[in-house]
Amino acid sequence: MLNLSNQDIDNTVWDEELKRSHAALLNPKGSRRLGRILLAIGLVFLIILFLPWRQTIEGSGTLTTLRPQDRPQTVQNQIAGRIERWSVREGQLVKRGDTILIISEIKDEYFDPNLPVRLNEQLVAKRGNVAANTAKIQATDQQLAALRLTLEVQLSSARNKVEQAANYLNIDQAELAAATNFYQIAQSRLARYEEGYKNGLFSLTDIETRRLKLQEDLAKVTAARNKVASSRQALANAKIELSNLRAKYEQDVAKTLSDRSSAVSSRASSEGEVASLRNKIANVVVRRGLYVVRAPQSGYVVRTLKAGIGETIKEGESIATLQPDAPVLAVELYVRAMDVPLIQRGRQVRLQFDGWPAVQFSGWPSVAVGTFAGTVSVIDVVSSTNGKYRLLVRPDRHPEQPGEEDHQWPAQLRLGSGVYGWVILDSVPVWYEIWRQLNGFPPSLQAAPNEAPIKETASKDKK
Repeated sequence: MLNLSNQDIDNTVWDEELKRSHAALLNPKGSRRLGRILLAIGLVFLIILFLPWRQTIEGSGTLTTLRPQDRPQTVQNQIAGRIERWSVREGQLVKRGDTILIISEIKDEYFDPNLPVRLNEQLVAKRGNVAANTAKIQATDQQLAALRLTLEVQLSSARNKVEQAANYLNIDQAELAAATNFYQIAQSRLARYEEGYKNGLFSLTDIETRRLKLQEDLAKVTAARNKVASSRQALANAKIELSNLRAKYEQDVAKTLSDRSSAVSSRASSEGEVASLRNKIANVVVRRGLYVVRAPQSGYVVRTLKAGIGETIKEGESIATLQPDAPVLAVELYVRAMDVPLIQRGRQVRLQFDGWPAVQFSGWPSVAVGTFAGTVSVIDVVSSTNGKYRLLVRPDRHPEQPGEEDHQWPAQLRLGSGVYGWVILDSVPVWYEIWRQLNGFPPSLQAAPNEAPIKETASKDKK
């Protein structure tokens, strides 16, 4: 070495230092201490391997509501109109029934300010038409009753005439039979008188007298025959008159029934118009009530979707977004399809909300700091668009860990804020969890879940 220092070091000093360093290097106490430390670490690690580890299923999502009526909704106008005045501003709290917007009419058929009065006048006129048709129906009913009474009288008279003509015919036929008998007797007597005249028993005067008598009887027979023919004609005329009377009555009744049917049809048409007018009047009253768009429930006006005065809006168009007041909060978590069969309703969940710092130990949820308790309430039976399954988690009123009931969900939570959650499963040893993670296996359960939502729904549908 180059002796560049101004101070000289004795060689004896170097010899002593070498002896001391050599002794220190050869001292075995250091290695024994290291072995004890490694043994202690190994024992601790072995003990840790048999400690209980709480399996969890991780998921992320957003804050929502448990009831559909608590979720943000759009307020829509039921009729088309023109914006006249806004009664709210964004961020304002409104009660159910409060006025949000006032619109005016844009359809020309509703422009008349006295439209209900006009419709009521038409309704009164139509009701008068109904009353007139009712009176006409009653008059035709009375006319039918009179026609029936007249028919009975005339039919009785016509039947009497037919019966009388039949009696006359019988009398004439009896007279014809008597005249015929007399004529036959006169013929027999004339034949006997002519035989006696040949024998000299009767004179020529007697013969002529009998011949005159025979001619008189023949004339009577001819007259009786003509009278019978006249009686038959009279009977036929009486029957024809009876038939004509019935035909005339049927014609009059048919005409009266036709008039009654027309009156009934006109009354039915008028009643239909009355109902239509009443419906139109009610619609006009309801429509005028729809000029004021009101809040369907209490909540905050988040955003107005229309702006300005005088702008025309269509029927059923959204005009504002309303967030209901005091919603029942819930968290929608999305988990993998591989993990969803292991989750049942009622499982405990630890939640971390955006904006609230928290420290979560996955295997030991009891030592977590800043997380909040929840319970699985709904498990979707179908996957979402992202291929994951949605869970609805509601606040847990009976948490497993003592003292957690003091940590209620923050009142400052907003719908739509991000949430990260851990669904707590059963306990397993640490070595099993390490082995599962190394092999990429899903968590395991001590028993198979009892829930089968699709089968339960199918059985209920069958019932």
